[in-house]
Amino acid sequence: MASRGAAAGGSGRSARFHDWFRAGHVKRPAMNSLMSRFTRLLMLALVLATTAWQPALAQDDDDSGPSALRDSETELLFKDIAGPLAKAGGLDPNSVRVVLLNDPEINAFVATGQTVYVQSGLIQAADNVNELQGVIAHELGHVSGGDAIRSASGAKEATGITIATMVLGALAIAAGAGGDAGMGIMAAGQQAATGKFLAFSRATESSADQFAVRALGGAGVSGKGFLDFFKKLQNQEYRLAIYATDSYGRTHPLSSERVQALQQALQKDPAWSKPTDPQLEARFQRVKAKLIGFIDPKHAVQKYPESDQSIPAHYARAYAYHLGGYPDKAESEADALLAKDPHDPFFLELKGQILLEGGKPKDAIAPLREATQRSGNMPLIAAMLGHALVATEDSKNFAEAKQVLKAAVNRDNENPFAWYQLGIIYDREGDQARASLASAERFSLEGNPRQAMQSARTAIAGIKPGTPDCLRAQDIVMAARGELANKKNKRSDDDDRQQGLFGVKSGGKGADKFSQGDLVCRGA
Repeated sequence: MASRGAAAGGSGRSARFHDWFRAGHVKRPAMNSLMSRFTRLLMLALVLATTAWQPALAQDDDDSGPSALRDSETELLFKDIAGPLAKAGGLDPNSVRVVLLNDPEINAFVATGQTVYVQSGLIQAADNVNELQGVIAHELGHVSGGDAIRSASGAKEATGITIATMVLGALAIAAGAGGDAGMGIMAAGQQAATGKFLAFSRATESSADQFAVRALGGAGVSGKGFLDFFKKLQNQEYRLAIYATDSYGRTHPLSSERVQALQQALQKDPAWSKPTDPQLEARFQRVKAKLIGFIDPKHAVQKYPESDQSIPAHYARAYAYHLGGYPDKAESEADALLAKDPHDPFFLELKGQILLEGGKPKDAIAPLREATQRSGNMPLIAAMLGHALVATEDSKNFAEAKQVLKAAVNRDNENPFAWYQLGIIYDREGDQARASLASAERFSLEGNPRQAMQSARTAIAGIKPGTPDCLRAQDIVMAARGELANKKNKRSDDDDRQQGLFGVKSGGKGADKFSQGDLVCRGA
């Protein structure tokens, strides 16, 4: 299991005020004229209106946030859960993705496109795979309805109401109608805008629930887990004193209301009494255990004491001991798993990972090679095998490493560490152009456009024109250049925002001289 860089939403930064921003002993000039008062009120109205909805919309502009956790076994489980549900709901299973985020909150959401984000806290809170099936079915309902795009439109419309009523309030005050009257208009506008947006949110949640009912029934999956999970949320509401009789000010319908509606619909379905696939349930418990061992090792050894000799318990302790710095105990737990099933690709992957990260890359090759073969060359496992081959520092292993890593990045282009290892191979071969291109791929995935652009430029200088590698290097340069321009525009004055087709106005730390000639491959 590995952690990937920032994913959708959230902010990892903390605000800090510098001393020179503080209000202090500064005398301000009086502004008593009618126009001055109106100007101040109008500006205040605009500021309040734009900030009222900012938390919901600002996350797209923030590069920080919870990291994505990547694991072959987990991703395969998600795919096998989501596929039948997507198909039953009329979606293309091959276009739907479920991504795990390292976030303790019990939540799942859809940001853009057809990707469902499930937070680690939700996996820990789910008692069984049927509960997770219900949550994913609901989120696929948001995908089907295009709710991520529509919610932005709903917020924009509500913001328009707020701005209009605040301007009217400011005009009323400026015209002498009195502060109470003006503020009343503003408050009424805020309430109307809030109600409109929340009504939109309640409608989308209800629509997603209805989709979930259809998808679960169509896939022959019981809705009991979906209902049980909502009852958990309902219990949380009672503990937080959120009463079921008042749901107007909620962004989602209260769980009690949703449980009642869902129960009526789900119990009518023939799949209601259908038992959960025991193999799928076993896979979920394995994934849940390894996740707990990875993100909370101390809790893992408490939840899964050594007296527990089940597969999930061995899994959780293996990760906990490995991350806690007990390599012998971690290896012993991995061996216990392999004793139960010597050819399980994920048990073999775990053994190889423990050996590799414990400084024994040569010993890790055999289990990782078998894991790669038995998993059908799953890219993340293959990339780990490539890493082990490179880490031996034995040139005899480099040809196999190159073959394995190239196949891995061709099947999964979102693994920056695989590109890093492939770059090492190209460097050892003396192919600096492709080593630079591998670095450009890596930096692009890590969200470092400046380094990606510089590495791609170096690659272009040594790659033959018209080749796929040349075209890819050109694409990276252009994408990185556009990202840098967007970032610069956000923090620049109007004069600094001017940009040409191939460059940003020079000046300042973020500026780079650039010409169309930099896109011409010049290798032999």
